[in-house]
Amino acid sequence: MTTIIGGRTHHAVALPPARSRLLRMCVHLPVINGEPGPGHARILVIADVLLRTLEADGRQLIWVCGLPDPSPERGMALQTFMTALGVHPPASFTGRGEALDVLGGPAGVNVFGDGRHDAKEGVWVGVGSVDGAGAHGLCPAEVEDLLAVRLALLSRPYYRPVTLRPRDVVDAERTLVRWRARVAHWACSLSKPVPQEFSRAAADALATDLDTPAVLDLLLRAEVADGMAEGAKFETFASSDRILGLELIREIGRVPLPEAG
Repeated sequence: MTTIIGGRTHHAVALPPARSRLLRMCVHLPVINGEPGPGHARILVIADVLLRTLEADGRQLIWVCGLPDPSPERGMALQTFMTALGVHPPASFTGRGEALDVLGGPAGVNVFGDGRHDAKEGVWVGVGSVDGAGAHGLCPAEVEDLLAVRLALLSRPYYRPVTLRPRDVVDAERTLVRWRARVAHWACSLSKPVPQEFSRAAADALATDLDTPAVLDLLLRAEVADGMAEGAKFETFASSDRILGLELIREIGRVPLPEAG
């Protein structure tokens, strides 16, 4: 069962456990002036990881992205932004008053940013604010991959305000480059199962208030674990990436492969 610190109560709240029912989620974005920025990115990334976590637990979900100023042009721009961030597309981009019609019922989960919690029903998930540059400054000049922003955001507890600095994104991209190279190298080894202690610890971390920093710490430890077979390291990183969405298997099959080590 996945629990979240509810924005309504500020206490742990169990997300609806009934797997036989469709779980409806609405992600409420604040006003977008010009291009989407770090705050929008964080709300979307956390919602995406929550969706992936619940789906891995056997839930079926539908979600919409609620905008204060919806338009076809805004939806297209957001879709491009979300694709670069590795966020699964919503069923629809809607005005906040239209989400009920699209979802076919009230949202069981509402994801908010900027401290706003105006949904009347469901679990509230409050995402902390981000202090940082606008959309064009999300990635410094030396960084090309917006997934580095995703990694930088996932390295902090989702509910705490953060400052996203250019060097944080640069460091995150360096980690992505290293991990992708090593995953490609490990993919050449005989496959081994994910160690049970890792899979249990990762599942527990995600089920307990979506603790992505703990999962990333587990990966850092697995990366340098001397007693862990390379085939097991590959499966460990690949399985975790189904939730984290960092495209860690991107370099498999590309030549020449850099040496891992």
